[in-house]
Amino acid sequence: MSVYLDFNSSAPIDTRVLDYMIEVYRTTYGNADSRTHTFGESARQVVESARKQVASILAIKSDEVFFTSGATESNNIAIQGLRDYAVQSGKRHIITSTIEHKAVLETVKHLEKEGFEVTWINPETDGRIPSQKIKSAVRDDTLLVSLMHVNNETGIIQPVQEIGEFCSEKKVLFHIDATQSFGKLINELREAKYDMLSMSAHKICGPQGVGALVLRKKRYKIPPVKGIMFGGQQEHGIRPGTIPVALVAGLGKACEIAENEFLQQKEKCIQIKEQLFKLLEESGINYKINGSPEYCIFTTLNISFTGVSSEALMLSSKQFCGVSNGSACNSNSYAPSYVLTAMSIPTDQIESAIRVSWGNQAEIDEVIHGFKNLLDVAKKLS
Repeated sequence: MSVYLDFNSSAPIDTRVLDYMIEVYRTTYGNADSRTHTFGESARQVVESARKQVASILAIKSDEVFFTSGATESNNIAIQGLRDYAVQSGKRHIITSTIEHKAVLETVKHLEKEGFEVTWINPETDGRIPSQKIKSAVRDDTLLVSLMHVNNETGIIQPVQEIGEFCSEKKVLFHIDATQSFGKLINELREAKYDMLSMSAHKICGPQGVGALVLRKKRYKIPPVKGIMFGGQQEHGIRPGTIPVALVAGLGKACEIAENEFLQQKEKCIQIKEQLFKLLEESGINYKINGSPEYCIFTTLNISFTGVSSEALMLSSKQFCGVSNGSACNSNSYAPSYVLTAMSIPTDQIESAIRVSWGNQAEIDEVIHGFKNLLDVAKKLS
């Protein structure tokens, strides 16, 4: 039996979330924006309850939470939605890193073609974006700094608290792509200063197809973001379209579970990581960890096995475990990882890199068994 170790792509849905969603699908079928009957009112209650659950895990106000189809859409709204404000204010300079998710990279590149000026920050070899490089790049006309909290390929945690403090002082908008940290680094996100934050439900054992954009209020006003689609006034015009009540309910339930259980979930994930390192050391195989273990989240490991093609390893071990060699959004591309390339990792090391990622739904014994078999395959291929 194969064990699933690709949680960074998508985590298995928690059965409690699924059960609640099924209940909502069966009993709450009204449109949440229908104000003329109790069916709509019931749907609205479910939606607002979920909004409070998302707000609670971040320790923010519920009216700062806007539902979307996921982090990709949230990222697009957060960045593209500033166009009008950029024109009005004369601020057309954006700062981001070269290792962001494609949802940020491609959006920023599009604005660059439209005449926005972009400063691209490269990571150090340990995978971290130096906060000083961000600070040094800020100018009087800087509109936005956009940075992911945890890298989806390496698991490296970026210094968003320090950068957020600096942006707040300089009155520069700060956007955090929290796709890989939301529900995991709960206290860190609660303490961070930011204007906008993106997340997806399916990274925290919720349903695919729903997420949220958080817009923090200052002096009772949200950041100057406008919707990028035309339609109705759902979500105050930030995200038009009928609200998928059951999906939103699933997101809320997943947030509730993550908030209540994150300490025990973290402990379990740390135990899994310790076991994986122990197996690596005992295997005798030559390997390298991509990114600094000091700054790596407890749910991710990016490893290169010397002389072993990652493609060959994944194909030869898929009956034992499901791992990846990068972002699922780029899985159709055979180009070397742009994240590892930006970290100045040698090409042969990049070509042998795999990403192992797990979560609370993973069973320790199953993970150990699957990873042992993967190591055996790697030995044969080396």
